[in-house]
Amino acid sequence: MKIYFVISEVDPFAKTGGLADVGGALPKALATLGHEVRLVLPLYRQIDRARFGLQPSNVAVSVSVGSKTLEGRVWQGQLPKSRVPVYFLDQPALFDRASLYQEQGKDYPDNLERFSFFSQAALRLLPAVGWQPDVVHSHDWQASLACAQLAFGTARQEPFFAAMGTVLTVHNLAYQGLFPKEQWALTQLPPSAFSIDGLEFYDQINCLKGGLTSADVITTVSPTYAREIQTPEFGCGLDGLLRHRAGALTGILNGIDPEEWNPKTDPHLAAQYSVQQPAGKALCKQALQRSQGLPEQPSLLIGMIQRLAEQKGIDLFVQGIEALLALPMQVVILGTGDPVYHDQLTQLARRFPDRLAVNLKFDNALAHQIEAGADAFLMPSRFEPCGLNQMYSMRFGTVPIARKVGGLADTVVDATPETLRDGTATGFVFGEHSARALVDAVTRAVRAYQDQALWTRLRQAGMQQDHSWDRSARAYVGLYERARAAHAQPASA
Repeated sequence: MKIYFVISEVDPFAKTGGLADVGGALPKALATLGHEVRLVLPLYRQIDRARFGLQPSNVAVSVSVGSKTLEGRVWQGQLPKSRVPVYFLDQPALFDRASLYQEQGKDYPDNLERFSFFSQAALRLLPAVGWQPDVVHSHDWQASLACAQLAFGTARQEPFFAAMGTVLTVHNLAYQGLFPKEQWALTQLPPSAFSIDGLEFYDQINCLKGGLTSADVITTVSPTYAREIQTPEFGCGLDGLLRHRAGALTGILNGIDPEEWNPKTDPHLAAQYSVQQPAGKALCKQALQRSQGLPEQPSLLIGMIQRLAEQKGIDLFVQGIEALLALPMQVVILGTGDPVYHDQLTQLARRFPDRLAVNLKFDNALAHQIEAGADAFLMPSRFEPCGLNQMYSMRFGTVPIARKVGGLADTVVDATPETLRDGTATGFVFGEHSARALVDAVTRAVRAYQDQALWTRLRQAGMQQDHSWDRSARAYVGLYERARAAHAQPASA
């Protein structure tokens, strides 16, 4: 099968979060299964053309965006460690910028123009390069307009596009691509598509809604999140639509790249280790404590790598800090986000220099070192569509402490007397979204850590979990077949 990923970020080319991780890993897993996969993303300023060996092609595509006609030149490359082709759309006025979507916490005001161009050009380059996929797989609001163009626009009427199925994956329903209705002309969709059955949302344009109403198949990134987003609490105003389209909605748990996240071969670590030879993990802990200016104590060391925002539960951590740091433990934090939490965490690190280390930045090497050096990993999310760090943590023998939501509920098994007896426990789970519940879960982990035989069982159970992409990729193939069948031409009599 031929599968075309329309996606706004792909690791290692350009990344702001888990979307890029999926873009860099799932296509390779599909290719390993024998499918022909290609990707397209914008050619952002941060993409190093020389490092990744990108080459300009002789293909350029022109599309209308409102009253403008914009041209994008097509560059070509490959996903590293694979033969999966990647197209890059070069439109400097739209994508030659300091960041992908925003600067200094504010979205670019022309984001609708930028991603309307991207979605349209992603489709129009296909006939230009002479490749006709069976399925167009769009991701999040930035690519949702590709589905809408095929459903509401004129593309589906062209023989080249007539049989293409569409799949939309929602990585985070909270980000929907909302714009004033006065910008409607930028979508290049007919006026009739600005309706309750299209992109209209409380008299605004909702790009994600356009994909949700038009895609043949909708996926999200964990089974629990697929159920949660059909409720008012997690549905972000779209729960009614998602209940209406429940027959088309499936939750498939994300996987992780087992080569990238492997303590046995990871070049970023002070010592490498495995479930069979675990001694190196203690050396990684000592190295992390030294690098973070923390005393080399035997107490529980907790890692946190996250966007510093309420979605990720950093507010609960701050609220519970006095009770948490009264426990025999240390914490290392890595991440950026809301300036309010930058200030609060900086002040707390000054108050508790022997207990709390804060790194307000993105640092891939340090992320690997925290995953390996920490004893436990804290994820107190308000909601978590899938979550990857709990899977990275388990692979590195670092025990997750997580709230029971979304993909965290699907991957972390709470340490209860029953699960400890049968060997299925992999972490500590709490349900209530409160600082008290977080502190209670951490307290349980601190107590369990005192019993090193018990902790070793938890660590080993996590390291033996299979979170590779193979199973998930096979599930996607089944959905691609459904999407393709929706536009199959009936056999002639």
